[in-house]
Amino acid sequence: MDVKLAICTLLHLILLAACNGSGTMESDGKIIDGAKTHNHNARQNMRIEQVHSHSSSHMHHMDPSLIVFFFVEDLKQGNTIPIYFPKRESDASPRSLPKEEADLIPFSSEKLDHILQFFSFPEGSPQAIAIEDTLRQCETKHIKGETKICATSLESMFDFTKTILGSKTEIKVLSTNHLTQSNNNTLLQKYTIMGIREIPANKMVACHTMPYPYAVFYCHYQESESRVYQVSLVGENGDKIEAVAVCHMDTSQWSHNHVSFQVLGIEPGSSPVCHFFPADNFVLVP
Repeated sequence: MDVKLAICTLLHLILLAACNGSGTMESDGKIIDGAKTHNHNARQNMRIEQVHSHSSSHMHHMDPSLIVFFFVEDLKQGNTIPIYFPKRESDASPRSLPKEEADLIPFSSEKLDHILQFFSFPEGSPQAIAIEDTLRQCETKHIKGETKICATSLESMFDFTKTILGSKTEIKVLSTNHLTQSNNNTLLQKYTIMGIREIPANKMVACHTMPYPYAVFYCHYQESESRVYQVSLVGENGDKIEAVAVCHMDTSQWSHNHVSFQVLGIEPGSSPVCHFFPADNFVLVP
């Protein structure tokens, strides 16, 4: 796909995500512990119970927004999985800047004071903390076999993607689509898998929106095998979603502190890790 056409397509998807109530990605919360059991249904129920547990200093407590990870064995038609899909107001989506404009704004922890002054955010404010956290995540060293970038414009996102997939490759942009949405604000619920389709792709780039005053995308590619799926889901409340999911088949190089291991109660390299994408995150494939 032509880069300009691809950018227009991505802008359209971002607007759809906003209309569906999904805006910028919130910072990850912390997890005290996860549940490990050989019974997948019991493990899924445990993840729900962890979210709603409020007693005992030894309780398992989990940020519900982290309930997006699952095992590849869970990906079966008719299976039920608890999933968190964020819903936010349309005005929560930050605007995308042209590359020429974005490149003029410093994007570095060393320039944090200048950035806060530029956007008139006081030090210690929620916005300042979010900016500092995004810069820290963007500057974290990549893991073995990973190539990553924090793209501050859509053009930069596609420039990076072309270096991975090939400069002449036709790029397809995949995103989660909320087909129907109930009036109640249910973020975490059980979804039944109605259909699964694997997207053939020898390479893929995943791009995640980051909390920032303008659109910033954390994009990365891993040399190890990853599988891309489109999954048809129906929620307990009737919500219908065509979701994008990715399964990372080799996690041996991931940090022991990776949040997915704590959610699923596993160790690096012990099992593939799958996760769903919210509507404002994207998977780019050839």
